[in-house]
Amino acid sequence: MARKRFRSTQRNEPVTDRSFQEYLYQTAAPLTTRTELMRLVRGGEDTYLELKVKLSNPERIAQGIVALANTGGGTIVFGVNDQMRVEGIDHPEEVQDELVRICREDIIPPLIPFIDRVAFDNGRRIVALDVQGKRRPYRTRDGRFFIRVGENKRETSPEELSTLLDDARPLLYEDIPVTQSTISDIDEAHLWTFMRAFEGAAFEESTVKDYPTSEILERYLMLGVKSQDDIAPTVAGMLLFGKDESVTKLLPRTSIIATRFGGDNVKAPIIERVELQGNLATLYEAALRFVNRYCDLWDTRPARSTSEADNSPVVARANYHRAVICEGVANALIHRDLVVRDVTTRLHIFDRAVEVVNPRRSAGFAPQALKSIRFGVQQRLNPRTVAVFASPAYGLHLVSGGLPMLLRQARAFSNRLPEIVSFNDEFRLRIHGV
Repeated sequence: MARKRFRSTQRNEPVTDRSFQEYLYQTAAPLTTRTELMRLVRGGEDTYLELKVKLSNPERIAQGIVALANTGGGTIVFGVNDQMRVEGIDHPEEVQDELVRICREDIIPPLIPFIDRVAFDNGRRIVALDVQGKRRPYRTRDGRFFIRVGENKRETSPEELSTLLDDARPLLYEDIPVTQSTISDIDEAHLWTFMRAFEGAAFEESTVKDYPTSEILERYLMLGVKSQDDIAPTVAGMLLFGKDESVTKLLPRTSIIATRFGGDNVKAPIIERVELQGNLATLYEAALRFVNRYCDLWDTRPARSTSEADNSPVVARANYHRAVICEGVANALIHRDLVVRDVTTRLHIFDRAVEVVNPRRSAGFAPQALKSIRFGVQQRLNPRTVAVFASPAYGLHLVSGGLPMLLRQARAFSNRLPEIVSFNDEFRLRIHGV
């Protein structure tokens, strides 16, 4: 039987961004005993063990580490030949440093190496590298994927790579069934209006009988999951087609807090604050009504205000590009990170700006992804929700162009570029008015 692990205790990976060197040299961790290591070596090479006399070719070592990581983990022992004889290595510290560099620079995503140096009574020393593949699939710096089969490594076939990618794909929050929900929580009128938009193409109403909402939700749209004898709508299904009262009850964190401030920041007096609730269509329309209550939306920049208006003791209503506000609200609704529990979507109306605050895990999102979304390269958290919400069949009058359009039109309208920041698990979009 293959030996996948040889440690009797488990090390904990560092949770901070400190360097690999600091972790290796300052973190106390149980070392592998000579007896434990030799018991492993005497069994010879297999799927989870590779023996090396020395570290002479970093590129091939990187390939071997990638192969082990993609196969589920294993160990590479340096200083032992193919006949399982301990020859030792001359400079184990240098080998350790080179292994750290390889795991950090030559493997994508980087690996945190667990390295042990073992000394024998005759003075010979060996180095054992424990590979744990927790973020598969891994690849080399030149973009090659490897797996290990028995004693050998080889590049993955397209089918094997597809399997690795499928295994690595996490379950999205939007695909989780909503606890205590049933088909009775679905607005069937809205759902079937959506389906009839595809009549004559993807959908033939004549082939279905008695309006099988459960079947449509589960088999056609993949927005439902079997739960005992019933179908439970997923989070995406409830957000898109749930009855307003059911969404409010079962998914209370999906509401929007809309506030009109009597100034230019959140410390200004509150003129009105309401909680908008319901499914995504209801939220979208309610949010736009709230904005229209305090702002003027235009398709083109309005004529310059008169001096009489400028000298008025009452602050004039700010003007905004209609498509920009619509895109900002839609973007907030479909790209919310519902995993973040303590951040609610907020819509702030100031005297001269509109701000949308959305929950979004900051780790891994900024600053690289924050730059890429300006070019339309988005990291969609809710792809199924986005696809249905953006479809004309869903019934909303949306704008096209995404964030690049928003930035371009907002700047042309107000001569100021919207501000986009991400911190403390919040994504903030601030649009300036005129």
